[in-house]
Amino acid sequence: MTNAEQDVQRREWAWGRLDTPVGLVLLAATDEGLARVLFHADERASRRERARLEGIFGSAPLPETPHLATATAELTAYFAGELRAFTVPLDWSLSSGFHARVLHALTVGVPYGSVVGYQDLADRVGEPGAARVVGAAMGSNPLPVVVPCHRVVASDGGIGGFSGGLEIKRLLLALEGVLPAPLF
Repeated sequence: MTNAEQDVQRREWAWGRLDTPVGLVLLAATDEGLARVLFHADERASRRERARLEGIFGSAPLPETPHLATATAELTAYFAGELRAFTVPLDWSLSSGFHARVLHALTVGVPYGSVVGYQDLADRVGEPGAARVVGAAMGSNPLPVVVPCHRVVASDGGIGGFSGGLEIKRLLLALEGVLPAPLF
């Protein structure tokens, strides 16, 4: 459990899974907003993540919350090419410190269809030379897609890394028109 996770106050929450073009995604939301997006959410991974979140947020999950319903609808619209900006409130409780600063800057400063380099993002948060730490922040992003870490690329023109896997990153960038769509 990270320091941010240890400091989370107990709260009501709900979870669900969404079938997307990049596979099953687990979503968890609290009364504050969307708190978690997890790729590769097969039954085993979902069970493990639900247990982890129950340890963080406390209590058994509710069947539904308004923010979970909003996130599900918005992600469905995003993957259908009908949504360019998410409006679902976000619960930032699973990130803190430098990582949270970087993720906030990414969310407000890198719109749909654009990319930013790791070093450029480090410069935006006033930490020149922290490109590798920005990479670590992207890897720990609890809200991929909604907090668009897939839009962060290497300065040499390479795609960079992605916690959901490079194939998913390529598909997300193609969906947003940054890369050509895969042939098959």
